[in-house]
Amino acid sequence: MLFAAGLGTRLKPFTDHHPKALAEVNGKTLLEHNLRYLQKFGIYEVIINVHHFADQVEDVLFDNDSFGSEVLVSDERYELLETGGGLLKAAHFFEGEEAFVVMNVDVLTSLDLALMTDAHRNSGAIATLAVMERKSSRQLLFDPHMHLCGWANTDKEQQRISREVVWMQPFAFSGIQVLTPTVINNCPFTGKFSLIDLYLHLAKDQMLLGHNHTGNVFIDVGKPESLEQAGYLFE
Repeated sequence: MLFAAGLGTRLKPFTDHHPKALAEVNGKTLLEHNLRYLQKFGIYEVIINVHHFADQVEDVLFDNDSFGSEVLVSDERYELLETGGGLLKAAHFFEGEEAFVVMNVDVLTSLDLALMTDAHRNSGAIATLAVMERKSSRQLLFDPHMHLCGWANTDKEQQRISREVVWMQPFAFSGIQVLTPTVINNCPFTGKFSLIDLYLHLAKDQMLLGHNHTGNVFIDVGKPESLEQAGYLFE
């Protein structure tokens, strides 16, 4: 699933008239870049949620035959549900699946997704989250075994701890995750909510792992200057 419903406020003024999914890097939209990224790992069936200028996203998919993927749309035109609510609304698409990949449309990376999905499959975790050692005000906290334990906002000196452990290491979340249906089935929230809130709730008594891909190329393409930077790194 690609999260493409957000308002993309950091990409203004482009997002005053377009969805962030259609911002371009080297002549290709972020939408196309990420559909082709998923195809490299054999993922051709993709759910995309839409809200902000939803018609533009659908038109580009139609005009380009979904860039060779089979794309289904989860429509959030009338209410933006954030990441958790967006996943919950799309839950019926994942019925019968053992695991599935969810990622933000505004990230570009060289992460080896096959390596990550294999690690997830062999771990028994209900969720595996791609993380890196990089500067970020918001960090996920993990124990020495890379089990999720909490979250921190260093700018506001805030912490939310799911499990108390002696030692925790912070990592920045990359917006990419491999999930099992257990995450959806055990969700106590409804409406609009963040996946981070759900992960912190589940981490109290279930195993959610971090997958450290430090060293891979990674860009959060959320600002005009990061679009320019991405142009030098991604064809």
